[in-house]
Amino acid sequence: MREPVDEQPAQRVLIEAFGARAHPPEQRDALFAGGWPAWIDADALAAQHLPAVRAVFADLQVALLMDERTTQDGAAQDRTTHDPAQDRAHDRAAFDSAGEVLTAAAWGVPIRWNGTVADLPAGYSETLARAVADHAVGAAVDTLVICAAQVRADATGRGLAARVLHAVIDAGAARGLHRVIALLRPTGKHEHPAMGIEQYARWRQPDGQAVDAWVRTHERMGAHVLATTPASQVFEAGVQQWRSWSGLAMPTSGTYVVAGAPDVVHIDLDADIGRLSEPGIWVQHR
Repeated sequence: MREPVDEQPAQRVLIEAFGARAHPPEQRDALFAGGWPAWIDADALAAQHLPAVRAVFADLQVALLMDERTTQDGAAQDRTTHDPAQDRAHDRAAFDSAGEVLTAAAWGVPIRWNGTVADLPAGYSETLARAVADHAVGAAVDTLVICAAQVRADATGRGLAARVLHAVIDAGAARGLHRVIALLRPTGKHEHPAMGIEQYARWRQPDGQAVDAWVRTHERMGAHVLATTPASQVFEAGVQQWRSWSGLAMPTSGTYVVAGAPDVVHIDLDADIGRLSEPGIWVQHR
């Protein structure tokens, strides 16, 4: 059984490198609105490496654009481009006057990985650090790590997440990356902050599918759960900042359940620090 997919009129779809064109700020804002918590920028290790990641691995950043008007004959004009110049020219000619909209995006990084759980990075932030370090020494990278994907909130339920994930996998294949893994931020974990990530990752519906929708999406593409990590990202900020983000008074040191957080936030008033260790789930596609 599959989740219901909204019936939509046929629409033109184009997948290309994210940097192939300048996306209007309002389209970027609409794509990422509501998809990330207020503290997403409080991971110092990720912030340190993201500028290099964006600059060096631009070919592993893909965008999906849609012309939200139906085609005249009702048939979808769907072409996925990664390299052939004639395809890009055909698609751009169709899209340039059609009012295309940035609707989904995904990105990843290349690393060298020996295929074992023991050799996985500790989490998202360490993945970025390893990718940058591997690039700096010219390591023979062989693995694509899918780091994130986003679909505009009003375009969910159309199978676009899987399509943009396939696109970034194809971009990795063009680089010769024969292994594909992904580190997931489980979308429903915040509803069960007291549950351990290993138990959550293996939690199944009566029909055998994963309870978590994001895990379910990857498994339907053929991936399987490989491992979990208790601290894929670590977010740290002052106590007052956490009070602002959470809306909680946090009057004493201790742990707090914060809306939207997949685990409890640890508050230390004496040190004036709040820390959230966000767990993740590794899945393997290839």
